Amino acid sequence: MSVVEQYARAHIVTDADLVEEEQSAVPVVLRYDPDDDPRAVRVGLPATHETGTHEWTIARALLEQGLRAPAGSGEVRVWPCGRVQAIVEFHSAQGVSVVQFESKTLLRFLRRTYTATAQPVSH
Repeated sequence: MSVVEQYARAHIVTDADLVEEEQSAVPVVLRYDPDDDPRAVRVGLPATHETGTHEWTIARALLEQGLRAPAGSGEVRVWPCGRVQAIVEFHSAQGVSVVQFESKTLLRFLRRTYTATAQPVSH
């Protein structure tokens, strides 16, 4: 099975002190490797002035569910925000990171992951 990697632009808001550049869109890497874990996707966030690069692992089903209704598990929460946005919230010892995506970007990525594993998307 093939790895699916998609680059996206997202807005990141954290509970740390913000600088102007962190409030604009940043590049985020969405990655799915079915050989590593067929039930999970990874979200790679860029480094900030305080931390290195972050990579979070999210259950693929949680991400899909969160596009339709609020969903959460452990340190990750996902919910729709209006008709075209989705929020992914990550909790860690360093604080909370809130990442705002266009829903269609996440849906396109999820469709590609299901195509890679030949499973239908439930949308």
